This record gives sequence, structure tokens and C-alpha cells, in this order.
Amino acid sequence: MIPGSNFTTRRLMPRRITLRRSPIHGNGVFAVTDIPKGTELVEYRGRRMTHAQIDRKYANVPDNGHTFLFTLNDKYVLDANVGGNIARWINHSCKPNCQAVIEEDEDGDPRKDRVLIDTIRPLRAGDELTYDYGIDVGERITPRLKQLWACRCGAPRCIGTMLKPKRSRRR
Repeated sequence: MIPGSNFTTRRLMPRRITLRRSPIHGNGVFAVTDIPKGTELVEYRGRRMTHAQIDRKYANVPDNGHTFLFTLNDKYVLDANVGGNIARWINHSCKPNCQAVIEEDEDGDPRKDRVLIDTIRPLRAGDELTYDYGIDVGERITPRLKQLWACRCGAPRCIGTMLKPKRSRRR
């Protein structure tokens, strides 16, 4: 408390990330300062909706390889088109420096699960934050889908798509 007032003070964290144009695709999120490995950067936010609600809402929207939907669990999806934050602008990479971690509610309530973006290696000021989207379209991956969900990360071993690869069969 500030003496003589009704306001509490809180220690403000210095800003670690910022939004700007990306060489990968559209907008991107960048480190403002050096950030160590294992740092929780931001929660991915958006309107929590059931899979059925998402299917109805986007039924007539043509696939364009661009989405702000994040599957949270078997029941819910986060729609960052509504109530989303800076995390929705983090781009995909085949050689990511961050990961999306789903934090399940301690009491098992799937409505309270969260998605957190953590660093998996140290970041230097100016680095673009990326994670592997691992998109699962739930159908056979065709050349058209690969093109629709093309990756533009530029990594030396880029697999060319944001789609989650099918497991290879053992012979």
C-alpha cells in the first residue's frame, strides 16, 4: 500500500517481448532483452470454446493456412481471434526457440487448463520467438494441405509445413 492511499503498488516486470513485422510471416513476437532458457514468457489467451462451437463458428470460413486457434484439451479450444493477446503472433519454426506447454488445472477442470509459452534455449535481444505448431488436421496430409500450411521459417532442416508429421512405420 502507498501510505495515505487506497492503491497498492506492484513491482512491474520489465517488458521482455514486443510485437513487430516478421521476416517469417506477417507479425511476429521478438525478445526485447536477453532471456534465459526455461523462462515462462506469456500465456496464450483467447475465448475458450468447445470443439463443436469452433466447428460451427468456422464451418463456412475457407482454410487459408492462418489460424489463431489453439487446441487446449479434448473439450476446449482457445480462439485468440477473440480476447487474444501477443502470444497469437508467435510464428511457427521447424527449429523453435520456445515451446507451448499445456498446464492442466490441479483440480482436473478442463475449463481452467492454460497454454504457456516457455523458452527452450536462451534468446538474445532481437530474436524472434517461435514454436513448433505441430498442427494436426485430422485427415490425410495431401500436397494441397502441405501447401496450405506451408512453413516459411527458413531453418536449414525446415520440413516445409506446419503440419504435424505422421509417425513413420517400422518395417
